[in-house]
Amino acid sequence: MSYRAPLVVPALKKHTATVIMAHGLGDSGAGWAGLAQNWRRRNKFEEVSFIFPNAPSIPITVNMGMSMPGWYDIPHLGRDLDFEEAQRNQDEPGILKSRDYFENLIKAEIEKGIDPSRIVLGGFSQGGAMSLFTGITSSHKLGGIFGLSCYLLLSTKIKEFSPEGELPNQNTPFFLAHGRDDPVVLYEFGDMTQKLLKDFGLNVDFRGYRGLGHSADPDELEDLEKFIAKVLPPTSTGDAAGL
Repeated sequence: MSYRAPLVVPALKKHTATVIMAHGLGDSGAGWAGLAQNWRRRNKFEEVSFIFPNAPSIPITVNMGMSMPGWYDIPHLGRDLDFEEAQRNQDEPGILKSRDYFENLIKAEIEKGIDPSRIVLGGFSQGGAMSLFTGITSSHKLGGIFGLSCYLLLSTKIKEFSPEGELPNQNTPFFLAHGRDDPVVLYEFGDMTQKLLKDFGLNVDFRGYRGLGHSADPDELEDLEKFIAKVLPPTSTGDAAGL
C-alpha cells in the first residue's frame, strides 16, 4: 500500500500546533486544502500547520472493485445499509493499516516538538471515520478530534485496539457534524456514533444541518472553525515568525 506525501500548508508564525485533516473516498488532500487557505486569507490559525494526507489507491467493492483513493474498502453505502450491518461488514485490516499511518503522522509532529495537546485530528466521511477510530484508540492525548459526515468504525472492538484497554482521549473534545439529508452516510449513522461515543464517556459535541447532503456547508465550517479556535488557542510563543 503506497501513500503519497501529504499536502502541507505551513504555519505563518512559529509552528506551535498541527491540524491533520483526512479526505473522503475518491478524493485527495488537495480537495480540502482550500479550507486552510481560506483561514490563511482571514489571518486565522497562524501558528497552525495543516496536514492533508493522501489515501492510497485501493480496490473499492462499492466501486465495482475498481481502484480509487480510499483509507479502507467499503462494501456498501447509502440507504440500503443500516448501522448494525455496517459494523459487521468492515475492512478491519485496511482500517488498522490506515490507523497506523495516522498514528505515524501524529508521532512525526510530536518529534518536531509539537505537544500532543496541540494536535487536532479530523476528517470528512471516510477520513472522519478514520480520525474518530484513530483518535479514540491512540496512545496520545490529543487537543481535539473531529468528524464530518462520518461514523464510528469497529465500534465493538474499541477497547481491544486501545492501549491497555484505556482511552487516553477520554476528556478530549470531539466535534461531530452531519447533514440531515445525507444520502451516502445517513444522518442516523452520525447520531448513532455520537451516542456510542458518549457511552464510552467521551466529550462529544454533535450537530446536524438541515438541507445538507454528503458535503460541507458554510454553517458547518464556521462551527468547525470555532471548535479548532477553542482547542488550539494562540500562544505567546507564536508571536515571532521563524523563531
